[in-house]
Amino acid sequence: MAWFEKWLDTLYNTFIVSDRYMTLIDGFSKTLQITFGALIIGVILGTIVAIIKVFCEGNSKLKIFDILCNIYLTVIRGTPVVVQLLIMFFIVFVTADDGTWVATLTFGINSGAYVAETIRSGILAIDKGQTEAGRSLGFSATKTMWLIILPQAIKNILPAIGNEMIALLKETSVAGYVAVVDLTKAGNQIKNTTYDQINPILLVAVVYLAMVLILTKLLNILERRLRKSER
Repeated sequence: MAWFEKWLDTLYNTFIVSDRYMTLIDGFSKTLQITFGALIIGVILGTIVAIIKVFCEGNSKLKIFDILCNIYLTVIRGTPVVVQLLIMFFIVFVTADDGTWVATLTFGINSGAYVAETIRSGILAIDKGQTEAGRSLGFSATKTMWLIILPQAIKNILPAIGNEMIALLKETSVAGYVAVVDLTKAGNQIKNTTYDQINPILLVAVVYLAMVLILTKLLNILERRLRKSER
């Protein structure tokens, strides 16, 4: 058991001495903050883009908006999120002192491009008779979309939105490129300080894995409840 005692001593020196575990806790908090903030931005932005693209179909008067949305989708989905993060922090918001909100905005914009296509596919999956029914009741196209089509589409794509949140959680591990001490950066700082090359990184991996497993479990519960509500 000597190896076990030695390992415990290593853990103590790595995480407990100088309260280094607090760095991980703060990093964990930053990771959650960026993830959920970016998800909110992504869902809002993605919903707007999806609705615009649906309304633009077959409407030449709205062609310019369709072009702008396509440019946004092409650029964001065609470039790595790390590059987008560097552009936003070192070029667009070069005077920013705190990279947290820049990272949140960047990940939100990136997520919005993927959420937009998810929501658009959800809208298009709704039977056209729903739209016709709404219009026959005197609703405008906008009200029909907002009150009838969109709620049904969101219900159908909630699991996909949950999967996007899991993807966002893992993508935020690159936030350290813009001076954000997230969970991954915190583990790296402890590694460099203590010269313990194993335990900090393994602990970070375990925390990410635990968060993904918890979110996956919650998504499975949500999917089962949605299936029951449709019966």
